[in-house]
Amino acid sequence: MKELSRIASEVRASTTLAVDSLAKQMRADGLDVIGFGTGEPDFDTPDNIKEAGIAAIREGKTKYTPAAGLLDLRKAAATRLKLDFNLDYDFSQIVVASGAKHNVYVALMALLNPGDEVILPAPYWVSYYEMIRMAGGMPCIITAGEEQQFKITPEQLEAAIGKKTKALMINNPSNPTGMLYSREELEVIAEICRKHDIYVIADEIYSGLVYDGKEFVSFPTLSEDAYERTILITGVSKSYAMTGWRIGFAASGNKKIAKIMANFLSHSTGAPGTMNQIAGVEALTGPQDGIEAMRKVFETRRNYIVSRINDIPDVSCIVPDGAFYVMMNLEKVIGRTLGGKLIENDDDFAVAFLEKGLVAVVPCSGFGAPGFVRWTYAASMENIREGLNRLEKFLQQ
Repeated sequence: MKELSRIASEVRASTTLAVDSLAKQMRADGLDVIGFGTGEPDFDTPDNIKEAGIAAIREGKTKYTPAAGLLDLRKAAATRLKLDFNLDYDFSQIVVASGAKHNVYVALMALLNPGDEVILPAPYWVSYYEMIRMAGGMPCIITAGEEQQFKITPEQLEAAIGKKTKALMINNPSNPTGMLYSREELEVIAEICRKHDIYVIADEIYSGLVYDGKEFVSFPTLSEDAYERTILITGVSKSYAMTGWRIGFAASGNKKIAKIMANFLSHSTGAPGTMNQIAGVEALTGPQDGIEAMRKVFETRRNYIVSRINDIPDVSCIVPDGAFYVMMNLEKVIGRTLGGKLIENDDDFAVAFLEKGLVAVVPCSGFGAPGFVRWTYAASMENIREGLNRLEKFLQQ
């Protein structure tokens, strides 16, 4: 038979979803596994949002919408960006897709020609790397280590830019590190992008989850130039506990980009479910107090998990600024035998910890950060405590 697609064949499975899948299978087999893999709020979607979706179904609002999304949702997204960040977008600059993840992919398809390079700071969300390649691009990795707070420097960015550089991917706050770029750091990055005329895909899906009173700065607010060259990615998944509703949106200063993205959607997936979009309108226009209540809970959990990890011998972490992840350093664990298994890397640790400790964490080699595993504190405090108790016990083996 003829050869299958080389691009599709080379796409690697998501390590995040792979660990979560194995943990769920072990639970189905009757094992008491605690999962810290997939990053989604453990809170339920607020009732007003659920009722809006249910009402839409009952009222027969179940037909196709424009490929770029419901007009009401695009207007609601534009209004929310104005209220939250003082950003001015017309509804025609907003494109709705099936989650922020889908919007990142569509943005890449709108920007890239075969062989174009996208600068990707590491640690990075595992799907970015694969999506760049799926869109015909080449990831250009800049590694930002723990000693630099997992944030790239201006010197690193300048050195990475070449003739084929088309865009910079920046996730702020970051998955998997939880780190946040300051206004000053972003201003320097924006100036470098202006100087070299490269686009910016700014994934800000975790913007509502920032701690310690730190300032979140949306990239397109930095300057008129940053506004023009940025595709802002966000949505309702994290801040409104709506991961399964699959509603994300992109805002482009350049209207032509938004039009190209809408055209791409019209010939691929079309828009998300109509009832889901209507629920998204309620999320963006309804009461917003639930975001702050959830943020406070996450901050409390973050403080606990960071303190506990740093109290356990042979592992450590730095304090994340936002999102709901923490990177645990395994430097002192590599080379040891735990649970009868030689731990040669973070993948070995994750498998052994799951099989013997019954705790699922994500190895970070797939995030461009070997030697670390990612925990999420989007889990109950009870599960966080027990998971860390099991970590202590596992490391004593």
